[in-house]
Amino acid sequence: MKRIDFENGTVTRNIFGAALPMLVAQILNLLYNIVDRIYIARIPEAGTAALGAVGLCFPLIVVITAFANLFGSGGAPLFSIYRGKKKNKEAEQIMDTSFSMVCVSGLILMTIGLLFARPLLVLFGASREALVYACPYLMIYLIGTLPSMIAVGMNPFINAQGYSTVGMLSVAIGAVANLLLDPLFIFVLGFGVQGAAIATVLSQCLSAVFVLFFLTKKSELKVHFLRKNELSSCVPYAKNIVSLGTSSFIMQLTNSLVTICCNHVLSSTGGDIYISVMTIVSSVRQLVETPIYAMNEGTSPILSYNYGARRPARVRKAMLVMSAMVLGYSAIMWSIILLEPGALIRIFSSDETLIRDAVPALKQYFAAFIFMDCQYIGQTVFKSLNKKKQAIFFSLLRKVVIVVPLTYFMPYTLHMGTAGVFLAEPVSNVIGGGLCFVTMLCTILPELKRLESAQ
Repeated sequence: MKRIDFENGTVTRNIFGAALPMLVAQILNLLYNIVDRIYIARIPEAGTAALGAVGLCFPLIVVITAFANLFGSGGAPLFSIYRGKKKNKEAEQIMDTSFSMVCVSGLILMTIGLLFARPLLVLFGASREALVYACPYLMIYLIGTLPSMIAVGMNPFINAQGYSTVGMLSVAIGAVANLLLDPLFIFVLGFGVQGAAIATVLSQCLSAVFVLFFLTKKSELKVHFLRKNELSSCVPYAKNIVSLGTSSFIMQLTNSLVTICCNHVLSSTGGDIYISVMTIVSSVRQLVETPIYAMNEGTSPILSYNYGARRPARVRKAMLVMSAMVLGYSAIMWSIILLEPGALIRIFSSDETLIRDAVPALKQYFAAFIFMDCQYIGQTVFKSLNKKKQAIFFSLLRKVVIVVPLTYFMPYTLHMGTAGVFLAEPVSNVIGGGLCFVTMLCTILPELKRLESAQ
């Protein structure tokens, strides 16, 4: 099985070799989410209402993904650092610890979700009409919690070993299955919203089986569930995994928090139609952000490995290449969003009333999107180099300290209505993203310079 050698070859080639399959994988992974919405929006007579209702399920779905990334994104950089140090036994123990935590947390989250699905949806702002669609969708989706978390949480360990093409395939299998099963269950068999959830669960199961087969049978370092006699020795690894993964966890968890807050404010200032507008805006954001995420995650194992191998010049070069790729792509997409927002919105809905309201909302939300790159780049570097405190601080700063208060302050205190909800995002991008990036430059570059001088 062909692997990328993070220690040799040019940094640019390594990044492209890891990032391009990651990009394909993330685009396919995005299909898991947006294909459901595209089909749901086209259910006869109920499309717009069903789309908004399913949008209310996103906060809980994000929580599930956040826990998968807590252990996956937390463990994979540590795994790569130890591989860079040539400590493969310790690296394998880190992967085993992450896998065990993914499985246990998956079962716990599924149980809690199934017990409290309805009250949680009401908490998220679901009306009586919305619950008709949202509750059945969520109940079925929750059945696939464990395979979903295994597919998401363990895929980074495939990429961290240099098997980026295999990592892509693990996502492609589920995404293609979802594309085929969605119309079958939604329209042909007439299951509607429930059919979208059934298709997603089956697709996630296929991805999880592929990931487990590769990591247990084919990869260089193989995974297994922790045995009883290994638990005590792996406690320190578990603490490090959780502390490092907390930044990604907080970013996703606070995304869920922001969505809940936005839905509450939009429901009172604009009605149910604006919850559907926010669902469209969030879908466009996922569509646009997917390549950025792929570039960052493709670069992450290269940063971690070379940092562990004490190769500061390659770390610095990887940071530069990643920044150039992300900023160049974002500049193009930012222009498209501001000049042709309708084209992106029509991907998800053909409802003219919804499109009319979504166009100004999309422009407002993405007004300073390019500054979000600063947050992504800074967070990726902090996480990849095991800088836990900085990664956690800036995750909390932008969403909890800036966005959530602004979501209430701008619509109510400044009397901006629904526009205030969408404008809270660009304000937070400029402040939070700028501070994160500047701090990264002022702390990481001097450290790499000192490491280079010492050598």
